[in-house]
Amino acid sequence: MSASPRWVAYDVLRAVHDSDAYANLLLPRAISRAGLTGADAGLATELTYGTLRREGTYDAIIADAARRPVTDIDPAVRDALLLGVHQLVAMRTPSHAAVNETVRQVRKAVGPSAAGFANAVLRRVSERTAQEWEERLAAAARSDDERLAVRYAHPVWVIRAFRRALAAEGRADELEALLAADNAAPVVTLAALRGLADRPADAVPTPFSPLGFRSAGGDPGAVVAASGGLVRVQDEGSQLAALALARVRPVAAGERWLDLCAAPGGKTAVLAAEALTHGATLEANELSSARAGLVRDSVAAVPLDVPVSEEDGRTRAGRGLYDRILVDAPCTGLGALRRRPEARWRKQPGDVPELAALQSELLSAALDALRPGGVVAYVTCSPHLAETAAIVSDALRTSDGAIEELDARAAVAAIAEQPIDLPAPVDGSGRAQLWPHRHGTDAMSISLLRRR
Repeated sequence: MSASPRWVAYDVLRAVHDSDAYANLLLPRAISRAGLTGADAGLATELTYGTLRREGTYDAIIADAARRPVTDIDPAVRDALLLGVHQLVAMRTPSHAAVNETVRQVRKAVGPSAAGFANAVLRRVSERTAQEWEERLAAAARSDDERLAVRYAHPVWVIRAFRRALAAEGRADELEALLAADNAAPVVTLAALRGLADRPADAVPTPFSPLGFRSAGGDPGAVVAASGGLVRVQDEGSQLAALALARVRPVAAGERWLDLCAAPGGKTAVLAAEALTHGATLEANELSSARAGLVRDSVAAVPLDVPVSEEDGRTRAGRGLYDRILVDAPCTGLGALRRRPEARWRKQPGDVPELAALQSELLSAALDALRPGGVVAYVTCSPHLAETAAIVSDALRTSDGAIEELDARAAVAAIAEQPIDLPAPVDGSGRAQLWPHRHGTDAMSISLLRRR
């Protein structure tokens, strides 16, 4: 409705909640359209991401102050209240400004009667400090996990899944550090494709990926554009996952590689540069036509022909025999909550079994498409054990000894430019699990499986 940071944040929240939009895709476009720069762009970003990260806690505060469930509040009013609560309890916005601006927003977006309700709710919220609200909600919690959910704004089921995943490494005591890391904005990391681009002289190299660096400041989009697409914004964990497959053993010229679930194409581009370096070929596949277009755009700058098919990966894998296959499987995305804050509230426990069934079928199809000695990298941007350890364990169990697991931790450690803390899972597997709090990456799980 206007070009102010508060309206940009409000419009993005409405799209996220009303149309299942992704904030990390929509917000940059909204900021650009509104012409926001500098402090105004930063304010819109903090309002949007900060509110989405702590949405569950803010809903509890609103319900308490409104004396009714948030499901009984008009969604358009609720979104404005969420933004107002974030300003009151997490930002240094003066109370009168946060209340008055939010009430004005509700009056303009919904109407005068809703503005009176919003004013009453926010004034009750402003009567307590952030600490007092945390203590009030914690006192009403029924368990330690519910208290953690209030403090760190994660659903209880996600907290329990994270605890089990950390315990699988003997590191359950790191849970609160992980939850806190999920609420911190990630540092922008870029990758310079091997043999095609170099890290800028003034850049700070990432600690682990030999391709990665952190921008010295300014708009990373300008760095990407200046490189013609040979430098790209990419999480360091994503870089390591692709490199683990490409560098797990020496590459023989003429090898045939496949990226089975390729969108949005970041790992595909890394693989394409690696394949080009060693004289291998690469094919990619993505079921969604629109997302397949993203893959084509991602590899366009690499001087290697990378055909991109648009098929169900479970059948596409069987169209040939391959030396290396990347299965970057569709998953809950619980490992990327720093970058996709709304995902923690959008996903449900019931999503996991359906995804796990698909993951298992994709991995099985990829393993069947391996040449003798060929390797599959099974990767998820989720640490949930049902999507990681369980899928690999089942694949090994049903392979009748034809498939063996390689040590992915050793493969990642051999790539890393600095020592990397990858404790052995208590189940004795070779899986490598990356973490935001420990490695500064998304919580990426990497397993490497070889046909004997």
